[in-house]
Amino acid sequence: MSIVEHPTSLTPEEFELAVKGILDAAAGTLLNYESRHLDALAASDGEYVFDVTARFEALGAGFLVLVECKHHRRKVERQDVQVLHSKLQSVGAQKGMLFSTAGFQSGAIEYADAHGIALIQIKDGGSSWLTRSTGAPTPPPPWVRIPKYVGWWHNGSSICLISEDHVEYTRRALGLPGSEP
Repeated sequence: MSIVEHPTSLTPEEFELAVKGILDAAAGTLLNYESRHLDALAASDGEYVFDVTARFEALGAGFLVLVECKHHRRKVERQDVQVLHSKLQSVGAQKGMLFSTAGFQSGAIEYADAHGIALIQIKDGGSSWLTRSTGAPTPPPPWVRIPKYVGWWHNGSSICLISEDHVEYTRRALGLPGSEP
């Protein structure tokens, strides 16, 4: 499945805050949920500043999710995912997520799948409206609520929609207990 191309017109800060909003919407009943934008964390090998972090409790344990946002014109490469994986280990976080405006190279997807890192491509909400027709795409009717931005989660061989309105896949991407299919 390919993602319909709809360019995003976000500034880097708007991009990071849109990602934070998607994560916050999925928090639901998590205990002590908190997210931070541009969070500085000390690690064994120095300090790192993450675009977004999320903390919560589940099953009696604390969880830390590290989120990097790549606002680039080029697809994210394998080395970008490797760097996030290294930071996860240094900080002692339980989950990593990498959001991109341009998508991901196949090597990045393979590495992320092998190491449990969620990859999500942010697009304008219109990319979630698809029609089955010949000819030009038809716009959604006025009664359809289209979010401003959505994410397309690269999950193994499938791609799943995540947004502030569709939190079930966001919860799965976060690796939350009880969110499996």
